[in-house]
Amino acid sequence: MWIVTTVAGDLRAGCVVGFATQTSIEPRRFLVCLSKANHTYRIAERARYLAVHLLTTDTASLAELFGSETGSRIDKFEHCEWHEGPHSLPILTATTGWLTGEILQRNDFGDHVGYLLTPTFAHAPAVCTAPLRYKTVADLPTGH
Repeated sequence: MWIVTTVAGDLRAGCVVGFATQTSIEPRRFLVCLSKANHTYRIAERARYLAVHLLTTDTASLAELFGSETGSRIDKFEHCEWHEGPHSLPILTATTGWLTGEILQRNDFGDHVGYLLTPTFAHAPAVCTAPLRYKTVADLPTGH
């Protein structure tokens, strides 16, 4: 599982995503899909960059915050530690690793839109921990 964060103008947003993958080695490409029902999708449609954070079993509370709440009702960033990273993107401090990417394409995949990214910066985890899997968050109520 992943958390995507973005910024457009003075609006920040972030959500949990389950559909994300590397798509090419050369050139480097990464695909992340956002639900059209999501507040973050509406902000990402106006954004130039996205940050993609890897979730681990140690960061399940972030998955609950970014998966069960909606940015149209609360500022999720008031409830977690973060800092401004590359491209003014919100970077979640507790996550193990993250990358930022420039949006190259937006592709309609039905109820999700795929954002093809070219990575611009990345932070690798110092220690490998168990990734957070869908089965751990499957029963969380969704924000939208």
